[in-house]
Amino acid sequence: MLTDVVETLACPLCRDGLTVADKSLRCAAGHSFDIARQGYVNLLPGNARAGTADTPEMVRSRAAFLSAGHFGGLADLLAERAGAALAAGACVLDAGAGTGYYLARLLDRVPGAVGLAIDVSKHSLRRAARAHPRIGAVVADLWRPLPVRTAAVEAILNVFAPRNGAEFHRVLKPDGTLYVVTPTARHLGRLVPDLGLLKVDARKHERTGRALGEHFLLAGTEDYETEVRLSHDEVATLVEMGPSARHLSPQELRAKVGKLPDPVLVPLSVTISAYRPRR
Repeated sequence: MLTDVVETLACPLCRDGLTVADKSLRCAAGHSFDIARQGYVNLLPGNARAGTADTPEMVRSRAAFLSAGHFGGLADLLAERAGAALAAGACVLDAGAGTGYYLARLLDRVPGAVGLAIDVSKHSLRRAARAHPRIGAVVADLWRPLPVRTAAVEAILNVFAPRNGAEFHRVLKPDGTLYVVTPTARHLGRLVPDLGLLKVDARKHERTGRALGEHFLLAGTEDYETEVRLSHDEVATLVEMGPSARHLSPQELRAKVGKLPDPVLVPLSVTISAYRPRR
């Protein structure tokens, strides 16, 4: 699977190109990076740390919740919008790919396109590497220089993930598009105060635009709104897959969830923003 995207990759140490050699990726300078048996490769520099990477427990919860189809409508809408501008053979970078759920849905829509899944969590990428036969999975930190060649990808997906405007601009082709998915203040509704979840800034979309404005121009936005009916177990799984899981003990979470109606209607509310690189 890495052979599909290796031409887009760059050595994180010397920035030279990489090739597949046996069970590793190597550059002309002799730097070598082993390909894990699960199919991903770790291109984090030696002094980098995984930091707040998703844990195995968070990844299991995310895989379970997404496989139940609760975000299927969002995945389809994102795939439709991004896929409409892609030709066969295009390369799509999913920056903060997690388990590869959204990238795989897009590749299903665009025959011949390939996907590069980047995430700082190796636990996530073990699943992303197997999410689709045309995904290559790479461990890397979005806040550092990406191990990707300049102007190498036709589109970037960024779903609930950190945004590095300068690096996104560098690796995206001049006529490419960056798709950013951010939650609105309505996302998850009553679950936020009732469970003590991290709040979404009501002006998050504006802050995102300002952060990317030096390198990108906003081409358009689209809101996605729906409601899902979740059992207590599904609510707990939803919380356990996100950043709020770091702030709630399992016992505290279960106690708070037990006070909710069963099932409970939960709003899913996000904005999809399309950005074009500044020339």
